[in-house]
Amino acid sequence: MNARGSVIYVGKAKNLRSRLTSYFQEPGKLHERTRRMVESATALDWTLVPTERQALQLEFLWIKEFSPEFNVRFRDDKSYPYLVLTLSESVPRVFLARKKGIKGARYFGPFHTAGALRDTLSTILKAFPVRSCSETVYNKAQRAGRPCLLGDIGKCAAPCVGRVSQPDHKALALSLASFMEGHDGGVVQDLQESMRQAAEALDFERAAKLRDRVDAISTILMKNTMVLDEEVDADIFAVAGEALVSAAHVFRVRGGRIRSAQGFILEGALEENLVELILRDGFEDSPPPRVVVVPSLPSLAPEWEEQLSALRAGAGLAGKVALRVAKRGDLAEIQRTVTINAEHTLQSYLSQKTTDPQVRSRALAEIQNALGLAEAPLRIECFDVSHLGGDNPVASMVVFEDGIPKREHYRKFAISDVRDDTEAIAQVVSRRAARLNAPAGEEETERKGFSYPPGLFVMDGGLPQVNAAKRALDAAGIDIPVCGLAKKLEEVWTPGASYPIILPRTSDGMFLLQRVRDEAHRVALRYQRSTRQRVLGSELSDIDGIGPATAKSLLRHFGSLTRVKKATRDELLEAEGVGPRAADAIIAHFSNLGGAGGTIKAPESTRT
Repeated sequence: MNARGSVIYVGKAKNLRSRLTSYFQEPGKLHERTRRMVESATALDWTLVPTERQALQLEFLWIKEFSPEFNVRFRDDKSYPYLVLTLSESVPRVFLARKKGIKGARYFGPFHTAGALRDTLSTILKAFPVRSCSETVYNKAQRAGRPCLLGDIGKCAAPCVGRVSQPDHKALALSLASFMEGHDGGVVQDLQESMRQAAEALDFERAAKLRDRVDAISTILMKNTMVLDEEVDADIFAVAGEALVSAAHVFRVRGGRIRSAQGFILEGALEENLVELILRDGFEDSPPPRVVVVPSLPSLAPEWEEQLSALRAGAGLAGKVALRVAKRGDLAEIQRTVTINAEHTLQSYLSQKTTDPQVRSRALAEIQNALGLAEAPLRIECFDVSHLGGDNPVASMVVFEDGIPKREHYRKFAISDVRDDTEAIAQVVSRRAARLNAPAGEEETERKGFSYPPGLFVMDGGLPQVNAAKRALDAAGIDIPVCGLAKKLEEVWTPGASYPIILPRTSDGMFLLQRVRDEAHRVALRYQRSTRQRVLGSELSDIDGIGPATAKSLLRHFGSLTRVKKATRDELLEAEGVGPRAADAIIAHFSNLGGAGGTIKAPESTRT
């Protein structure tokens, strides 16, 4: 767009970075038209679509919609073609049309490429030889008692001369309709099999022709989701969100064409009122259409429909507004594309907050003020514990420096002899404190990156976890500030506090703490999953008659080693690969160990 907000160029690209880089070369190497376009541009926006064909369709639509200064103009203003099947007639016929209006006819499309539609129809008529001639040609053949050329070459069943009865011909037309609706892939499969046989027989010319037919059919059967029925006027919304921030995106469809796409951020939005927010803020630049598609209906849907209808009437438009949830069909297909764009809008926003030095500096300052620290915590270390029903406990430590992840300083811990999360936190923090207290020069390679203490320890949890970490640091004689971020309510706890610290949900400080906490949780969960089968499976494999495959089957069936220990003989027999002898061996083994007792030892090779 230029400084006036006008669209000056519409283009498509598989790799947007590469496409943009090509525009920023030395001025002398650029085409004069491209140079003027780059100098005129002040803003850039993009929309994601799942396929290259849909990108081409959207590019075509928007060039005709906005008439950009630097695009080659599409001067052909004809409508998109439809495939028409007149099922209400006694002898149905199939043909191409660019307008709708025949009573009782079935319309398929619209399609983007008329040439591909004609080629595909020619191919399909070989499998479904439905009449495609005009009424004049049909009557002439009927009087002459001789079919036209299509009947002679097998592309028409020739009902005009009685080669097929009218009921059988109508059944053939219904089969064609079913195929166009995607319910019968036999035609494509037969063509692919013929192509394979031709290739094996070294008849490559015939195989190439069959391949082109398959491509033509695939082109047509690929739904033109960028163009809907001309009567469709709808705004299609989708949302994507995290705990503290969400994004919404909307495609505005008018006259069956996507006229515009827009994304916006909903900071501090709770999951339950996202739909209300997009209904409140989504029509500032455009009055609501007759249909508004949302991810889920709000609790007061009738009241919202009444309010949006009044807003539509205020803009001088007739008709009421209906809220809908698209579960299938064209609108649902487009909503999936809108969801992709909402997710991308969210990730772009989060990435911007992560990479902006001013935002990171502001976040660290907010954390410093909220916790009463002497200085901003330039280095933050966060800990989280993960286990499966008490089995195989592990922990993670992630490091952020100046608000950016320092992945080479991450650590993973295997934990032993603990009863709950607080003991696990105390053990992990004690092991970290031991590294801080190690004499200079000792295990220098291992201590790299830990030569200075962090400005803040963050625990994934509430007051119990924070107090446990503080006790471990006091025992080691280390004075480092500690806080915890509890899930759900996002409360910040400090050691011994009676009440949590509440940071604004939209603050940069809260966003940074949440990122640190979520990263620690991700690393811990991934490590726990990677060691689960190895650690738990090894304990089961110690039982006579239980091999690795059976151990894996047991863990997959029961979900945890604790449930395997508590399972009855009949429950064990329900697991795949477990017979009576194996079930008896498992029960005898754990009975000798004292039931569900026992401690999982940490692998000695685990790095701490």
